[in-house]
Amino acid sequence: MSVSGRSPFVILATGGVLAAVVIFLLTVMSRRKPADGLETRAAAPPVYKQVPSFSLTNHLGAAVDLDHWKGRVWVAQIIFTRCPGPCARMTQFFTQLQSRLPKDGSVRLVSLTSDPEYDTPEILSRYAEKAFAHASIWEFLTGTKRELSQLAIAGLGLTALDKEESERSSPEDLFIHSTISVVVDREGHVRGTVETLEPGAESSLMRLIEGLRQESGSRLE
Repeated sequence: MSVSGRSPFVILATGGVLAAVVIFLLTVMSRRKPADGLETRAAAPPVYKQVPSFSLTNHLGAAVDLDHWKGRVWVAQIIFTRCPGPCARMTQFFTQLQSRLPKDGSVRLVSLTSDPEYDTPEILSRYAEKAFAHASIWEFLTGTKRELSQLAIAGLGLTALDKEESERSSPEDLFIHSTISVVVDREGHVRGTVETLEPGAESSLMRLIEGLRQESGSRLE
């Protein structure tokens, strides 16, 4: 496949993989326990990068851009609704996580699709209903592949690769994608990642979220 004919997801994938690895390693390092006798308060997670501006559509058909979550902590993952692989477990993880989040709207969950040609707002709305997603907390985003790849891959360090037809285990086995959750602070900075499918992921993510909620900075209006 020529570079000019590749999906935007493929074009940005290499950079996305490198960014994801760097963010993951720095996140792990920032969580290391201090030596005995030293300050035990966890250090604030470093700022990795600024999320770029974007324009997408949520599962309710509403336009969403970066300012939509300004003043809020948000957690993003990438899935697709007809996924035969880990997406169901990732979605279940968010279903469980939303029950632990504050009810004041200060934390949001974001599921990006890697399959926008199929995952229309209508499809995502039905998927959200099956996931018991509360629209005030959890949004599912679609749009053009270029806009999605700019946010998911270039912005958040997620990965999504089109699978060659010969490598697919089923007709719906369309993508290889990240299984991490990326945490973004109230100013739109990427601050850490958690491997969603690992034991203890929910607790690790809640610690990171709570730390960012307690930081000084912009407040909800």
